[in-house]
Amino acid sequence: MTSWSFLTNHARVLLCIARDPGMRLRAIAASLGITERSAHGILTDLATAGYVVKQKDGRRNRYQIQAHLPLPEPTSQEPAIGEVLALLAGASVGRQLTRGNQPGASTAADTTTTESGGISA
Repeated sequence: MTSWSFLTNHARVLLCIARDPGMRLRAIAASLGITERSAHGILTDLATAGYVVKQKDGRRNRYQIQAHLPLPEPTSQEPAIGEVLALLAGASVGRQLTRGNQPGASTAADTTTTESGGISA
């Protein structure tokens, strides 16, 4: 029987970032069982689409999910990406995502990362 995953690698990368916005690319790739090159390509896709903002933090990158953006699905009642990640990642990460990333609620400059890896305003 062929193995398959319910979530795409793009969604799984978003979940990794939701749990730990400072997670290194190498760790993301290892946790998902993909190559670093694939993880980099996925992060580039997400950043180009506007779902992730990459910020330099010393020698490392820190990622901020734009939770207010709708899913890129052709459905009529599109939930925001933060709502879906909140369901998948659990309550603590979900509260951080939905609270801090509403349009006009905060900007990249005034958003910080909590100890649990979530995002808050």
